[in-house]
Amino acid sequence: MRYHETVWSGLYPGNRHSTHCLRPAVLAVENAFEFTPRERRRVAWRLDGGFGSDENLNWLLARDYQVLAKGCSNRRAEALARCVRRWDAAPGNCWLAWVPTPVPFVRPVKTLVKRRLVKGKPRHSYYFGTLHVPSKQAFMQRYNNRGGAETEFRADKSGLYLSHRRKHRMNAQEGLVLITDLAHNLLADFEHRALTGTTFAGYGPKRIVRDLLTIPGRLYFEGGELKRIELLSSHQYAAEMLNCLERYYNEG
Repeated sequence: MRYHETVWSGLYPGNRHSTHCLRPAVLAVENAFEFTPRERRRVAWRLDGGFGSDENLNWLLARDYQVLAKGCSNRRAEALARCVRRWDAAPGNCWLAWVPTPVPFVRPVKTLVKRRLVKGKPRHSYYFGTLHVPSKQAFMQRYNNRGGAETEFRADKSGLYLSHRRKHRMNAQEGLVLITDLAHNLLADFEHRALTGTTFAGYGPKRIVRDLLTIPGRLYFEGGELKRIELLSSHQYAAEMLNCLERYYNEG
């Protein structure tokens, strides 16, 4: 996970709500990492509002996971906000407050309400968490630092052209998604092991494919083994890219 690889992907019909997609994803990640019950207690799931139903949170808590999740009910958010007696200002032009947890869970959970102004009118959201944090601001910072899957999706759509290729059958489209995952992970591994510490560090799939993997060159093999790489010397990235490829090959 340290270099943004994709652990699991699933494809669902467009009318399926995200609350029904969480459990298959969690079980697939458990299988991939072979979590023991003890290791689950050290894993925190940070969830957007679409996943944060009471049933899903209870299910995660019963499996001994930590959670940091946004609640999905606007009515509950407004009701909890009316219970607040003191709001504390926080960065980002918002205010935070602890409130009593509105429903019983299988394990103790903290509940925080956030108020922000939208076109001059207050809007409220609420969050559940089991992590030990020193303050309300630290709580929100932990939540805001969640995985960033949306960024990875955008990178695959623009860099690997996932959104440009469409299949008419569900199984074919799912196969395309899995092939894209494979390409994403190979590029993530390359960026982590070959580009770290270079001027290319931090390049995403789009820039790696567009700027680096398009450098003209030749590969020389002997007996099925790669012996030499030549890149067009006039290309602005050729010299440094050769060093990156050498390091990647030697570490492989």
